[in-house]
Amino acid sequence: MTRQEIIENIRRKQSFLCVGLDTDLKKIPPHLLTEEDPIFAFNKAIIDATAPYCVAYKPNLAFYECFGLKGWAAFEKTVKYLRTNYPDQFIIADAKRGDIGNTSAMYARALFEELDVDAITVAPYMGEDSVKPFLNYPGKWVILLALTSNPGSQDFQMMESGEGERLFERVLRRSGEWADAGQMMYVVGATRGRAFEDVRRIVPNHFLLVPGVGAQGGSPEEVWRYGRNADCGLLVNSSRGIIYADSTPDFARAAGAAAQTLQAQMAALIAQH
Repeated sequence: MTRQEIIENIRRKQSFLCVGLDTDLKKIPPHLLTEEDPIFAFNKAIIDATAPYCVAYKPNLAFYECFGLKGWAAFEKTVKYLRTNYPDQFIIADAKRGDIGNTSAMYARALFEELDVDAITVAPYMGEDSVKPFLNYPGKWVILLALTSNPGSQDFQMMESGEGERLFERVLRRSGEWADAGQMMYVVGATRGRAFEDVRRIVPNHFLLVPGVGAQGGSPEEVWRYGRNADCGLLVNSSRGIIYADSTPDFARAAGAAAQTLQAQMAALIAQH
């Protein structure tokens, strides 16, 4: 999916919502546990209910890998279901990969060739040669971790160099030499507030994947105020606040309603801009 196609979907749907498919068997409605593949059954129902209101889905691979082959099968079926029934949805594998070059090349092959996702989240700590293999796929995206919202992000991301540049700023500036805004996005946590302005000074044109809205306390209004660019430039993710909105057999309807509420907020923000 190209940058322009993402922008057109945002305009058409008046939404920059990404739904996180962090499917936990301990949290899904109990009646689904009798299904042959409860993870996929849950995902399918969530997708059907929320697809009108979002432009992207983000399965977190940890929630699938922990179940071994069954989990991988559910992940693969989820991607294929999206590709077949909702081809306009941008699919992000939240994998946070990043290793020496030949290992990264295998991660890229697995997720881009075998599973056919649109984007992979990648950790930048090992530098250029660990990221480059993911950039060898035209039409696919790297979403680089930049400024996350977890408490431990202070340990490294906010450290200053001798020149007064913080580490996350160095990541943004250096990685901008590896790929342009047509192939690189960045993860910036929704709770970062005005720090989005610091991010935008370095990467004004790139899309930002913004987790942390909803259960983690992030505000779509604040993200929009400080993080948007002329093309919107945002994919705001909500996971638990949508997919676990209800634990009864009516869970899909509740998830759809939660997604619709966020979409309405986003449409109002887009209209103001």
